[in-house]
Amino acid sequence: MRRTDASLPAPNQITSIPCEPPTTGLSSYICEATVSISDIMSCPTARKHDSWREGVRLGLIVATTTWLWIALVDALAGRPFHTFNGLGGVGPFTVVHYLLCVAYGVVILSVIHAAERAPSVIFGLMFGIILFECAFAMVTNLIAVATLGNIAWVSIFGANVLAAALAFALLARTHPLATYLRRGEEER
Repeated sequence: MRRTDASLPAPNQITSIPCEPPTTGLSSYICEATVSISDIMSCPTARKHDSWREGVRLGLIVATTTWLWIALVDALAGRPFHTFNGLGGVGPFTVVHYLLCVAYGVVILSVIHAAERAPSVIFGLMFGIILFECAFAMVTNLIAVATLGNIAWVSIFGANVLAAALAFALLARTHPLATYLRRGEEER
């Protein structure tokens, strides 16, 4: 199937090239399509970024990973769901945990996407993450003293460090974070 220039998508439009194989004979297993260089150059290679969709995805991945980490640490300590029960119960903890992680993901992705237009915004994100991690360490200490004991450091703070590393790794695969930092530095 050959497409004409009139049928090329707009630069921000995502399309696929339909290809319907013949239904008879040996050629039924082969699907041929002719694609010109202009077709390749005019079609975007990736989906357009969407802070909401990407943020929800990141939040769900981080929430599930940290939830499993906390459950594993509690199980290995011989006190299944101890952390969850100390923080209000398994159900309430899980709901609040997932909601906060999804909100975290949407905010992070919104700021990263804003850095495409104003690269210096990435420095605000870095500062915010540092403050968040320090606050999380303080909250972990309070929880450790009040209810959970020293296991809070391994389960809660360990899960938070794991979440931060996982989020960074996932974001670095899909967003040019180093480029935003360089451009933000040049903008100053």
